[in-house]
Amino acid sequence: MKRDAQVLHSKAIASMRVATAAFNSPDDVGRVTQVLLALQHSFEMLLKAALVQQRVRVFDKDSGRSIGMDKCINQAQNNTVIKLTDDEAGTLRTIDAMRDDEQHWFAEVSEQILYLHARAGITLFDELLDRVFGQRLATYLPLRVLPLSTDPPRDLHLLLDEEYSAIADLLKPRRRMTEPAKARIRTLLAMEAHEEPETRVSDKDVKRVVKGIRAGKTRAEVFPRLENLATDVTGDGPNVSVHFNKKGEGAAVHFVAEDADVESAAIREVDLNARFSRTKAELADALGVKQHIATALRDHLAVDQDPRCYRDITYNNSVLRKYSDRAFAPMREVIKAGNAEAVRSAHSPNKGMRHERCSIEGCKAGADPTPA
Repeated sequence: MKRDAQVLHSKAIASMRVATAAFNSPDDVGRVTQVLLALQHSFEMLLKAALVQQRVRVFDKDSGRSIGMDKCINQAQNNTVIKLTDDEAGTLRTIDAMRDDEQHWFAEVSEQILYLHARAGITLFDELLDRVFGQRLATYLPLRVLPLSTDPPRDLHLLLDEEYSAIADLLKPRRRMTEPAKARIRTLLAMEAHEEPETRVSDKDVKRVVKGIRAGKTRAEVFPRLENLATDVTGDGPNVSVHFNKKGEGAAVHFVAEDADVESAAIREVDLNARFSRTKAELADALGVKQHIATALRDHLAVDQDPRCYRDITYNNSVLRKYSDRAFAPMREVIKAGNAEAVRSAHSPNKGMRHERCSIEGCKAGADPTPA
């Protein structure tokens, strides 16, 4: 193992030990905070160890500082050895979002929600150790100290319904329990990171949810992204494994202006500059290809026809098209497959219509790239 990777690996194991010890602690004071901070730190260190081991750059070329959790996750998803899946990335983003609220403000995380994410974290940590380093967590952490609960894990949607009902009860007139309700709402908003990579829990979103619940909206109306979320729980006692997954296509996403006259309970603030972070030139630079090759790749994959891949953002009365990681990842796969030059040739402006020119597998030019 590379020297830097070994140091990061050791820090990851140490933080995971702290997280499990805190979870099983009989002392409730600061317990949730300690679990979430240590759990998130363990994964950031493990991902960086894995990336360093795979010779992936983990320092920002402009600031010179090591990258944060979001970029670690994105890099790990694009790496052919780490192979972090969307569901795994969602688990890590949710842990990170809950940690962020706990560290910078406050949230109320129920014991069941904490347990599910702690066990899902343990499961994923073990799988990543094996996938990248050929190791198992049991080498460093005996089963007897893994997170245990006397409350067996329940069906996720039953759990979410219970949480939603508890919040609605706190928000009843004259109860004066709005702040505790908001703390629990922040946890459910953080869980939307399982579905939406750019989830950021904002006070405006919390207020919208409060308004929706007081108006009698159902959980599905207020938290549509959680409808697609499911868990796969196997084993029992110290041998429980938890995987978060999705039951199908997620809720459709529509961008609306801040002052748009639409139903607001399910609206979430999104930082478009964070989601769509690369210009055409920056996209080509990140892929390590010339701009004309990047243009051919975008044509080949119908990137500029898929609203999930691009966004036209206005800057000082000028419109600039920027691209998301959803555009970057498949373009990178075509390059890794060695097809970049063939795609460039096939999608040359002089080659006519798509059906006359491109026989390369995966060509979407002229097709509807968005799911039905």
